[in-house]
Amino acid sequence: MAESPLAGRHALITGGGTGIGAAAAAQLSAAGARLSLLGRRMEPLQAVAESYGGKPIQCDVTDNARINAAFDEARAVNGPIDLLVVNAGIAESAPFHKMTRESWDRIIGTNLTAAFECSRAAIGDLLKSDNGRLVFVASVASIRGVPYASHYAASKHGLLGLMRSLAAEYAKSNMTVNAVCPGYVDTPMTDQSVARVSEITGRSEGDARSAITNMNASGRLVDPQAIGNVIAMLCLPLSQDINGAAITIDGGTSA
Repeated sequence: MAESPLAGRHALITGGGTGIGAAAAAQLSAAGARLSLLGRRMEPLQAVAESYGGKPIQCDVTDNARINAAFDEARAVNGPIDLLVVNAGIAESAPFHKMTRESWDRIIGTNLTAAFECSRAAIGDLLKSDNGRLVFVASVASIRGVPYASHYAASKHGLLGLMRSLAAEYAKSNMTVNAVCPGYVDTPMTDQSVARVSEITGRSEGDARSAITNMNASGRLVDPQAIGNVIAMLCLPLSQDINGAAITIDGGTSA
């Protein structure tokens, strides 16, 4: 039997308890990786760990000291980090003229500054690995404007800038840096978006969900397992020449 392609590799996933993070855990575990699952709430992390193995670690990625401590805890269990999936993120919406600095700081801090800090915390390990992989979970909001979510779009545009810069800077190393850019995905984050649209517009939740679903050209929400599959593909040794890519997964919306 052929050896699992990621056997012996340590994959650390932020936001690993739900949605895309949990799907990435499933796919990376199936490929043989050892998992460290980070998130704010232990209960969903423990559920994912029970399903796919791995070490659940509480971590608020907006707390830099906690990031460093959590990454050290992950190393103590699973060794140096070979694969880093930066997935933790939040979304909010508001008309720009009603947007607050507090909301801006919260979105930028969680979606962009935390990605910078997590990358810094792992970069030494990733560069020493034979096949270091850094994958950012961005969004189609990384590549186009989003009405009523300018802070979210700005954070995700910034994430692509960070990804492309690191990919160029370390192109001659054994590390690759890429991003996946999903459309609307069948995750709890989209459920929260549905609730916000319903509250702001007065539509029923069913109408709000239909409106959001139809923003994907396919007319359906993206399966998080499909995104996890692309993340796992980017982590394979055979993907060493995929570097600086922003892969859209949105049912054809960006075509």
